[in-house]
Amino acid sequence: MKGRTDVIVGVQWGDEGKGRVVDALAGKSGVIARYQGGANAGHTVVVEDEKFVFHLLPSGILYPDKICLIGNGVVIDPETLFAELDDLKDRGKILARLVVSNAAHIVMPYHKQIDKLSEGARSEGRKIGTTGRGIGPCYSDKFDRIGIRAEDLVNPEILKEKLIINIEQKNKILTRVYDAEPLDLEDIYKTALEWGKRMKPLLGDTFLEIHNALASGKNVLFEGAQGTLLDIDHGTYPFVTSSSPCSGGACTGAGIGAGKIDRVIGVTKAYCTRVGEGPFPTEDHGLIGETLRTRGGEFGATTGRPRRCGWNDLVAVDYAVKINGIDGLALTKLDVLSGFEKIQVCTSYDIEGTIHKEFPSSCAELAKAVPLFEELPGWKEDIGKCRSFEELPAQAQDYIRFIEERVSAPVVLIGVGQGREDTILRGI
Repeated sequence: MKGRTDVIVGVQWGDEGKGRVVDALAGKSGVIARYQGGANAGHTVVVEDEKFVFHLLPSGILYPDKICLIGNGVVIDPETLFAELDDLKDRGKILARLVVSNAAHIVMPYHKQIDKLSEGARSEGRKIGTTGRGIGPCYSDKFDRIGIRAEDLVNPEILKEKLIINIEQKNKILTRVYDAEPLDLEDIYKTALEWGKRMKPLLGDTFLEIHNALASGKNVLFEGAQGTLLDIDHGTYPFVTSSSPCSGGACTGAGIGAGKIDRVIGVTKAYCTRVGEGPFPTEDHGLIGETLRTRGGEFGATTGRPRRCGWNDLVAVDYAVKINGIDGLALTKLDVLSGFEKIQVCTSYDIEGTIHKEFPSSCAELAKAVPLFEELPGWKEDIGKCRSFEELPAQAQDYIRFIEERVSAPVVLIGVGQGREDTILRGI
């Protein structure tokens, strides 16, 4: 019997709680595969009141009987990867078997340096809000066909040949554009060889791992990083990430045909947040935004930056449902809305006097969007102990039904707290 495939995607600007959703569903899967992004993402998982933040490791790594894959679409910072593995070992955790794609690209020291220098050189109002982790420059090298792949770290001659080309190019950029010190080839080469020694036991063909698992009847869970509105093609360009967080990214980033994907689950918060620059129609600069930030602990898992907060934007969620072919929504942090007398929900935009119910493809148009809200009654009850939809207050149930009707997708998972057990499953 063939196994089932699920793709987990973010439907907002990232930070929706994909890690906890993957962790909640990983128990029913044999393989968990991360398919894009890099150490600029942070997925938080809480198990038995113990908090874990993963930047590169798939969120199913805490299940010892599973297989976790880092696919070819991910860009890997070896130092971050090793630090995460060492931290879990020091905490006495027994981990899933980890396989890293031979074809995954490596974030080199010069990628981080150029990332920070490039962002620093941008004038105010033109900054992207990059984390400075070297993600964009690494993807640029990938598409320029000069990138260092994981397999190169264990092939000294190929590694040296590629580094000679890269260091020559990067030194011209560093010295002539940014007036910075040149790189030392031998230092970087030695560092990369050391990475290779530790990486070698982890390397494999993740494409085959997926297909063999499916053939043996195991379910495969594909984990995306960031969110739809940060997608390089479908997001609020240029204020986007450098990869494809949408469901289609799982096909290229992990190696599976579109027809093999059985279900796409979109993760959305019960409200909305964004980190970094770019338009955010429902952002609240006052008490509501600050209350959501405080209650929701809205600070970046990777950078610690305070997240911009506001009411839920169903125009954006509806767009993500269509772009990804979402079959069901996972609604996280519903508990954060407990205590609000009224809840506002954005259902359309006013852009220069014209009402728009669809998300604009132009970032310039989105920047002009004034959110138009519908008001729903809130609830005061603590919902942290609810374990079924029927146990939720009537107003919370109505809020969920309102979302389902507006975006034409069922809510199949509801997060009512941080822990693995604080989850309501509805037919999933």
